[in-house]
Amino acid sequence: MLFLHGNGERGNGLDELDYTLIHGPLYEAWVQKRDLPFIIVVPQLHMFGMDKVPYIANRSRDAIPARLTDGVPARPAMFPSDKPIVPAAIAGDMSAVPPLLPDGWERAEQDLLTIMNKVQQQFNVDAQRRYLTGISYGGFGSWYLASKQPELFAAVAPIVGWGHPDLMAPIARAQTPLWVFAAGRDLAINKNYFYPGIERLRQLGHDNVRFSMLEQAGHDAWKQVYAGSDLYLWLLQHQLQSTAENQ
Repeated sequence: MLFLHGNGERGNGLDELDYTLIHGPLYEAWVQKRDLPFIIVVPQLHMFGMDKVPYIANRSRDAIPARLTDGVPARPAMFPSDKPIVPAAIAGDMSAVPPLLPDGWERAEQDLLTIMNKVQQQFNVDAQRRYLTGISYGGFGSWYLASKQPELFAAVAPIVGWGHPDLMAPIARAQTPLWVFAAGRDLAINKNYFYPGIERLRQLGHDNVRFSMLEQAGHDAWKQVYAGSDLYLWLLQHQLQSTAENQ
């Protein structure tokens, strides 16, 4: 499983790497001591000039969760949100909307492929069961990588990151299984923007798509998703067809 973290966990890949423990499947496996049946690959995105963003510049290592000798720590509270729960409106013309957030995972595409190849070579990886998931910036990155490398992953789960319609054709051709999560009270990501990409997939004949709108959740809806078991069980239902390219 390749997990792409959000914007707040960027770093230098050295002494800042532990920030990637804060959220996601690695938090579940290492901090919450869950026996998840995956090799979890968690690279760290370079800063690319984002180090001056206040919530990155002011972050503290105190936020990095520790693995306890006995037991597990209490799970962190969900982000507060005063946004009302209201119906989503389908966004109209997306042609003027950039398909990606600035300086995201697309800038690390070759690094990600290199990491995946090394993991494939060094560990007992089932090449038909490579999965991709990510949160926020990593959700956008998941859409991007699924579009650029549609033959690589057996299933993809972007969380609180929408996919632009322009990215959908390769995903539809590959019929990549998708489970997309959005949050109804998200203060960071416009939930209306999820619909055009998903509708584009339908128009292209791709119907193996789940879309879950967690209406009561805020931007950190991933806590709810990864804390459960449904996503992991769903991922494991899928595998690539065996070919020379993915062996």
